[in-house]
Amino acid sequence: MTVSAYHLPEGQSGIWSIRHFTVTPEQERLERARSWRDGRWVAAGVYTGLYRGGSIIMSDTQDELRDHSFFQHAATGSVLINGLGMGCAVRMALAKPTVMSVTAIEKSPDVIALVAPHICDPRLTIVEADAFDFKPPSGLRYGAVWHDIWDGICTDNLPEMHKLHRKYGRRTKWQGSWAREYCERRAA
Repeated sequence: MTVSAYHLPEGQSGIWSIRHFTVTPEQERLERARSWRDGRWVAAGVYTGLYRGGSIIMSDTQDELRDHSFFQHAATGSVLINGLGMGCAVRMALAKPTVMSVTAIEKSPDVIALVAPHICDPRLTIVEADAFDFKPPSGLRYGAVWHDIWDGICTDNLPEMHKLHRKYGRRTKWQGSWAREYCERRAA
């Protein structure tokens, strides 16, 4: 059984909550059987999920953490992350000694209240703002920009992904969006 490295304490703020959940070996077998199309499944273990109301928005399962791997590899210098979530991408960036600063943009004050107290690093700045409205400081260029503001993997996210990529295209050496390639393959 796996226990996540990003195990946040359970809690609730407004309609948002952090909860732990267990995937049993039997559930893992079912997940593997269902994953024949996309290869995404969850190994047996104890995980943490971020919920809005009764719906899970993100978790720290292996697939979701692996989704951030290209970002983690690219992160260097000043980094911008649109979407704090459970702080997984933030922690991945802060784990790199080549990252000098991380700015995380999060729309929900309740998500910030649940997650921010558990990430203590002087290089981190969390800004309560909408990713589409946030205006970075004039002249600032980022080593990497990561967009992770969507509840699920869906081709309907592509127009917003393209909008954010246009917004930061001249401000960064590298940028990516959570599950963009997967959505583009589905749309083709």
